[in-house]
Amino acid sequence: MSSGADQRRNRGTPAFALVLAVFALVLWSPLAFALEAHGYKMAGDAVRMRVVMNFDTEPEPRWFLLRGPNRLVIDLPKTKFAIDPKELAARGMITSVRYGQINDKTSRIILQAKGPFVIDNLDVVPNENAPGFRLVADLSAASRNAFDEALAVQAQTTASTETTPKSERLGLRTGRAGQRFTIVIDPGHGGIDGGAAGPSGTVEKDITLTFARELRDKLLADGRFTVFMTRDKDEFLRLDDRVRIAREHEADLFISVHADTIRLKGIRGATVYTISEKASDAEAQALADRENLSDHLAGIVVEEENREVADILVDLIKRETHSFSMRFARSLVGELSTTVGLINNPHRSAGFKVLKAPDVPSVLLELGYLSNTKDEEQLKNSEWRAKAAGSVARAIELFATSTGGTGG
Repeated sequence: MSSGADQRRNRGTPAFALVLAVFALVLWSPLAFALEAHGYKMAGDAVRMRVVMNFDTEPEPRWFLLRGPNRLVIDLPKTKFAIDPKELAARGMITSVRYGQINDKTSRIILQAKGPFVIDNLDVVPNENAPGFRLVADLSAASRNAFDEALAVQAQTTASTETTPKSERLGLRTGRAGQRFTIVIDPGHGGIDGGAAGPSGTVEKDITLTFARELRDKLLADGRFTVFMTRDKDEFLRLDDRVRIAREHEADLFISVHADTIRLKGIRGATVYTISEKASDAEAQALADRENLSDHLAGIVVEEENREVADILVDLIKRETHSFSMRFARSLVGELSTTVGLINNPHRSAGFKVLKAPDVPSVLLELGYLSNTKDEEQLKNSEWRAKAAGSVARAIELFATSTGGTGG
């Protein structure tokens, strides 16, 4: 057994010095990692997403935005990534996730999105019930202007940041005075999801697209409106993608067009729906349930996320948006009542997913019921559709004028 003196002598030998040198080389080598990242998760849809990644020690991320395509870039100290590739599959608004080392000191994560977005929050918080920390990023679909504004702020500061002021969240529309009133028209269903079918074979997705095009052309001919459509061909769109498109274009109004069927063949006429947590009646709830199943019909698994939105600002925005939706719905019912038939209690409400944009006034217009032979014939009649489109256009004009949105 060696004595303490022997050990002290050994520390001075070339062999011991070599061991220390090798140890130091490994410790400070470019291959050494400051962090380990694991447990990557994404949840949400095409409107709102949350990204979570766990770390063994506290990271110090810096992030910035890029466009062409729209991306969030997160830079970290050199990190070892232990991530399940399955968790990186495209989901919601995120179309791809890439990561890796960009130099000897820095690692990078790149999240590519379907369209423009804003960062609601990007924080690092300690895990409550386990060692380590987690990075949490919340993204919301937004307009091109909101994304460009974020880029401009980024360019004026440090080209990257660590936190986001609450006033910048949600990509709120500001300074729209004097701009053209923007409408997004959403032809319901499409592609593999044909929607309802009438007794003579009329398919809902065809009726909604035809009417949406006619309404768009009428509004564009007026010359005071900017109009977009969620689809202009026979293609399938997820419900949350329809909402994302409305927000991307900074819509002042979103109109989803439908022509459903109902068990009672004698019921006919147009109906206007707004969103509500509690349905106004059993028929409205049944319709919302059917429309909300659109994604499932196309074989898409819809992941519901029940996280609370803590920002009181968001709640206030939703209330104001709902108030505008109700105002337009009443105006639309009034105009339609003079030209086309309406069902009893024509303004109804239920929890339609396609009406859930927090900052875009939205209605679902049921033109009629394909289950009723008279309604089916009307829906196929170009003169009847022209009358209905004229009523919708007049309601839009009244609503836009009342909100000061027909300028420019």
